[in-house]
Amino acid sequence: MKILFSIMLLLSTAFVFAQQKPNVRYEYKKFEKFDFEEIGVEGEAGSPGDISISPRLRKEFSNKLPERKNFKKEMNKAIEGIR
Repeated sequence: MKILFSIMLLLSTAFVFAQQKPNVRYEYKKFEKFDFEEIGVEGEAGSPGDISISPRLRKEFSNKLPERKNFKKEMNKAIEGIR
């Protein structure tokens, strides 16, 4: 039993060490210069013309909640809950 346990322990540690990846170090450029005078852009500048947006019909929804003029009771209950 001890031999089996020691073999399993050795295999598990070997498996862990086999999965380790080497450290990868990335180095980026410190400085890069762009010369915009050498870049040539061809094309025409013009306005797109008449931009028009067609009006959409707005749907009117009816309010399903009853309209109340006074919420004094609810406000007093809320204030009592804070105190």
